[in-house]
Amino acid sequence: MDFNDLKAFVAQHDNFEIRVIGHAGSHCYQVELEDVEGGRHMLTRAGKPVLFRALDDVYLELKRAGIHRAYLVQQVPHDEMIGREAHYRDPLTSRMPLVF
Repeated sequence: MDFNDLKAFVAQHDNFEIRVIGHAGSHCYQVELEDVEGGRHMLTRAGKPVLFRALDDVYLELKRAGIHRAYLVQQVPHDEMIGREAHYRDPLTSRMPLVF
């Protein structure tokens, strides 16, 4: 989903979740949208996932799309190595609410 698609989606829908995904040991972030049907869409540019180097950059991009709330999700390498599915819905264990 590129930025224009994200902006159009936000303008037409109100039931979705935005996740800012960080990986342990890295200072790069990706943005993912999950729609009502459970579809997950990464923010892309020219068909490739967009990587942000700072949360401030993420905030500015999301504000431009009309988004003011998201969740910060931290991926832990141990979970990925053992094949454990990330539990984004668990309160305060794997995600933190962001308001900007």
